[in-house]
Amino acid sequence: MASVTLSGLRKEYGDLTAVDGLDLDVDDGELLCLLGPSGCGKSTTLRMLGGLETPTDGDVHIGGEPVTDQPPYERNTSMVFQSWALFPHKTVLENVAFGLKMDGVGSDEREERAREMLDVVEMSGFADHDPTDLSGGQKQRVALARSLAIEPDVLLLDEPLSNLDKRLREQMQLELRNIHDEVETTFVHVTHDQNEAFTLADSIAIMNDGQIEQIGAPREVYDDPVSLFIEEFLGDTNLVEATVTETTEAGVVADIALGTEIELPTGDASVDAGDDLTVSFRPEELDVERADADASGGADADGGPSITGEITDVLYRGSTVRFYVECAGEHLFFEQSVGADTDFAVGDAVTVSWDPADLLAFAADGDRVGGGGA
Repeated sequence: MASVTLSGLRKEYGDLTAVDGLDLDVDDGELLCLLGPSGCGKSTTLRMLGGLETPTDGDVHIGGEPVTDQPPYERNTSMVFQSWALFPHKTVLENVAFGLKMDGVGSDEREERAREMLDVVEMSGFADHDPTDLSGGQKQRVALARSLAIEPDVLLLDEPLSNLDKRLREQMQLELRNIHDEVETTFVHVTHDQNEAFTLADSIAIMNDGQIEQIGAPREVYDDPVSLFIEEFLGDTNLVEATVTETTEAGVVADIALGTEIELPTGDASVDAGDDLTVSFRPEELDVERADADASGGADADGGPSITGEITDVLYRGSTVRFYVECAGEHLFFEQSVGADTDFAVGDAVTVSWDPADLLAFAADGDRVGGGGA
């Protein structure tokens, strides 16, 4: 195992800056996911770590040793690519042993180590098969075994599961997590799939425009996003515009586009009357019930804040149902599991309520208001 440190890492392609002064620390044996949208610089960062790209500026350390100027073959790293890159004219065993052969390992030892890795990835029964006979998931296991066979200090994975169908991708996520725990090697895994990152990672580093916007444990970055970008990127939510009308010791009162005023706990954040905010109502935090005929919103039965609205659309999504509610010209959505109280229909009047402590507010520049921290 080895730690990884990236300091002030920068990569320019002419006028384009792909990575912009990135700092990152990965602990020994950690599985870190670089997560972000296409074009944010995550694969370029991974390639600079592996020596496949030369940084314009900055430093790369592996195991405390500087490797910035070393070519890939002098770094004890290995990469698993999206396309698998198996040799079709070699058997599965020969593919797994290929890196060991290039390193000058004797035939008996490389066969033994290759078979050990095939056993780790549960492909020991396919040693004599041709790669062309394998399914996508089996090819990915062989590519992973080949990369692990050389016993790298750091294993780099560049969207290795993106070519698999949904069911197989989810299965391989769990298997990859188990393999990491067994081999205890430092993994740096690039993905644009939020669910994949949450399933796999010890830590998630979320990238945006060539920089890391937030890093932390999966639960931490989800519960405590530092910016509107992260709140939107990590999952579907209801975003509603608001304007601060009053500040209090506990937070602020805001006039929200849903046609009512709401209270927002903002901690010690500096917020003034007249400031514009974007408020996130996460669908899982909304409580929706059928409205009484004379309901007009304001407070629910328990005294909490509420608004009334009308179901406008019902969207079946397999195991869940998504309902859209129009409230004062704005649209919110919430979801329920099939078989729960999923008997709302278009045209139904409903009351939507929430706990103010569950709301997240973001300033006009996108920064979180009250809470969050990189």
